[in-house]
Amino acid sequence: MQILFELRYPTRWYTKLLMALLALVFFAVLATTAIAGFLVYRIVKPQRTSSEINMASFPGRPDAVEFEVPGLGKREGWFFPGLRGAPTIILCHGYESSRGELLTLVSALQDHQYNVFAFDFAAHGGNAGLTTLGYREADELRAAIDVLAARNDVDPERFGVWGYNLGAYAALREAESDKRVRALVLDSVYDEPKQMVKVGVERNGLGGFPFMVRSAELSFEYLNYAHRDDPPLSRKLITLAGVPTLFIQALDDPELASITRQMFIKAPEPREQAIIAHGNFASLNDEDKRMYENRIVSFFLLKLPATGKPAH
Repeated sequence: MQILFELRYPTRWYTKLLMALLALVFFAVLATTAIAGFLVYRIVKPQRTSSEINMASFPGRPDAVEFEVPGLGKREGWFFPGLRGAPTIILCHGYESSRGELLTLVSALQDHQYNVFAFDFAAHGGNAGLTTLGYREADELRAAIDVLAARNDVDPERFGVWGYNLGAYAALREAESDKRVRALVLDSVYDEPKQMVKVGVERNGLGGFPFMVRSAELSFEYLNYAHRDDPPLSRKLITLAGVPTLFIQALDDPELASITRQMFIKAPEPREQAIIAHGNFASLNDEDKRMYENRIVSFFLLKLPATGKPAH
């Protein structure tokens, strides 16, 4: 009882010091939690960029294709036709990007007779909502593949997917359970969405604060409680056996480059890796962008040839 009384009404110097330290820790934890919660809100609701084009005048004769995502509503994508009956390459943009930033890559692939499809994930481009950094985005990709496979001008069993960070996670998550995906390019892929949360905190300059990263990860996990039991993608990599996969590591993004390398090491054959100086296709200069496009096109030409009947 004496100890409890002393803690409640401290009279000794060391008890006062202890209570001051406990109060400091309490407020530090409270401040860290509040800042982490704000950061996570900023991460899951990124600033959107416009991705509108004039469909009638844009080269490549694109069509607007609508599809429904269970629980998320309607989405719209751009379908660029290639050879009739040829495979379709789906481009999955990265975090804080949009389909509109991938148009030169679209053109490079369409020029080699591929059907190409690009769309915006939730909380990106023209779509409202929150990003789950890959969990639900894989569902969006599945819905896109389903609607494209129902067309009569594409090969319903041959799809290639390219993705960058967020898009790479969604592409790999979908490919692990969808045999229609026959070739993959994973640029700066991560194993679990919380790893992207860590990257987001560090890019905001707060990664060095004690417990900030962990607090942000816990906040993100709370928001995505339905996926609490989802295993890391690396546990199911064996399902990609026989699916040609190119892992791209960007040296200017060391955190994701390290994760991507570990994913490459664990992946089954056939697999390839490419190490580039600068990542984020949308921000590359013209020369680097052309080299990148050539690397992607060459990979798909070798691993998923654009064979089919000419469209009429």
